[in-house]
Amino acid sequence: MSSPTADAIPASETPHAGVVARSVARSFGSVHAVRDVTFDARPGRITGLVGPNGAGKTTLFLMLASLLAPDRGEIRIGDIDPVADPSAARERIGWMPDALGAWESLSARETLTIAGRLYGAPKAQAVDRADELLAEVGLGELATAPARVLSRGQKQLLGFARALVHRPSVLLLDEPASGLDPAARIALRRHLRALADDGAAILVSSHVLSELEEMVDDAVFMSEGATVAHQHDASSHGQPRDWRLRVAGTRQSGPGPWRDAVARVLPEANIRIDRRDLVLAFPDEVHAAQGLSDLVAAGILVAEFAPASGDLESAFLQMKDGGER
Repeated sequence: MSSPTADAIPASETPHAGVVARSVARSFGSVHAVRDVTFDARPGRITGLVGPNGAGKTTLFLMLASLLAPDRGEIRIGDIDPVADPSAARERIGWMPDALGAWESLSARETLTIAGRLYGAPKAQAVDRADELLAEVGLGELATAPARVLSRGQKQLLGFARALVHRPSVLLLDEPASGLDPAARIALRRHLRALADDGAAILVSSHVLSELEEMVDDAVFMSEGATVAHQHDASSHGQPRDWRLRVAGTRQSGPGPWRDAVARVLPEANIRIDRRDLVLAFPDEVHAAQGLSDLVAAGILVAEFAPASGDLESAFLQMKDGGER
């Protein structure tokens, strides 16, 4: 149900938007799982949903997937209201929950074939699509294997393939890389990028921020059931962060002997030691670049200089500290 006080989504906004949420809320009794969520996930881009456990991400996904109605607020999948017309919304949505609810006795091919049939595909077409997807996700050799013998990672790949059966324009992926080996994670990232390049709007949640950073274009940050930040171009270039400095020749001696030398060049930097590296705090990238230039000019043998954490991790930690509020 839409709240009379919620901001209406302009009709001109929805046809071009993969997912639009405005002032969305959902409670379970006295528990306010989602309090106030507003964001958009645009076609042709991968949007990361970032937040701690209990932030409301899974409840939000269920509402976006038309499996749970919001108490208030509005959602659009393209120009479709999933509350008013869930069938039309589901035709556009590829939904991959955290764990695949598989039919244990069915083979991987049968699982995808049935999914295709449920979306209205003729049997022969559904079988062809199943084999195509199994090959794409690396499960071709397990096409006839029952789901009960698949590993956690293989079930994740089958769940991903199932979300793609009907060629959706919107993908909702909850922890899609959970249980995948490194090669499968790389393949997943490439597959998602190809889908986004073809125009799909992809919303993906993961607790592994370094992994999420490698695939997303934009980021939505949630805390305590509400959106606290929405970054188009998921970066923190203008925000304070730590930078990791490794000086050549410190493998044996450690960074301790260089700390005073670096401090003399950069007296304003808050310097600490972390294993073999020095960690320096800079207010933004410009100051970091100038600091690097000053170190090199002073004769410090810089072997490595890079952010100590990724953009998403840095922004997430600032959010936890209240910086984004």
